[in-house]
Amino acid sequence: MSGWSLRLLGVGNASAVELGSAMATIERDGAPWLTIDCGGEGLTAYQRAYGGIPAALFMTHAHMDHIAGFERLFVAGWFDPAHRGEVRLYVPATLLPLLQQRVASYPNALAEGGVNFWDAFRVVPVGDHFWHDGLRFEVFPVRHHWPETAFGLRLRGSVVWTGDTRPIPEMLAKFADAGELIAHDCALEGNPSHSGIDDLEREYPPALLARCMLYHYASAEDGEALRARGHRVGMPGEVVPLHAPVVA
Repeated sequence: MSGWSLRLLGVGNASAVELGSAMATIERDGAPWLTIDCGGEGLTAYQRAYGGIPAALFMTHAHMDHIAGFERLFVAGWFDPAHRGEVRLYVPATLLPLLQQRVASYPNALAEGGVNFWDAFRVVPVGDHFWHDGLRFEVFPVRHHWPETAFGLRLRGSVVWTGDTRPIPEMLAKFADAGELIAHDCALEGNPSHSGIDDLEREYPPALLARCMLYHYASAEDGEALRARGHRVGMPGEVVPLHAPVVA
C-alpha cells in the first residue's frame, strides 16, 4: 500500500443517524486531503477526527444528508481569516444551481448582511475531470433521481466513490478499470434511487463486486446482514488503506 487512505466519516442513509451521513475524506500521509460531501453528521465526524474544517471538498449531489453541514461550514470559514475564501469546493457544473437554491439563496447569509454565502469559499465548477494538488480526478454521472444531478468520483488506481446511485455497470467498466477500491452505495434492499445487494449481485461481475466496499445502508443490523452474504461493508470512523494513485 502507500501513504494514501480513505476515512469513512459516515456510512448511513438519510435515516440512519447513528451511522452518520455518508461522507468520506481521502487522506495523504495521514492528513485530510480531499473530503467528499458535507453532511451534518459527517462534518461533525470530520471535526472530531481532524479539528477545524475541510480545506477542499467535492460535492456528489444536493440532497440534504450530503449538504446539511454547509451553513456550519460557511460560518466556520467566514469567521476564520485563515480559511475565508480559501475552502475549495469542486462542484459539477449542473449542481451549482441546485446548491444555490438549497444552501445559498437565503436573503442574508449573516443577519447583519454584507457578505454573500459563496464569499466564504473558492468554488471550482467542474466537468468530466478536475485537478487537485497536482492530481487528476475523473467525474462521472450516476443513476440517482434526475439525470445529471448526481456524480461519482475516481482517483485513478486508488479509489472510486459512487455517491448515491443505482447499479452503474457501464460506468464502472470505464471508471474502475485500474484496480481501485470501489466505495458503493448499497442497502440490504434497493429502491428506485439506491442500490440493493440483489441489484449488485445481479449486475456486477464477481471480480468487480470483490473490490466494492458498501456504504449508505439503513442500520447496523443491515450492515451485518450484508457481511453475512460475504461482502465488505464500511464502518463509521474506519480508515481504509488505498493504493497510490496512478499518475497519467
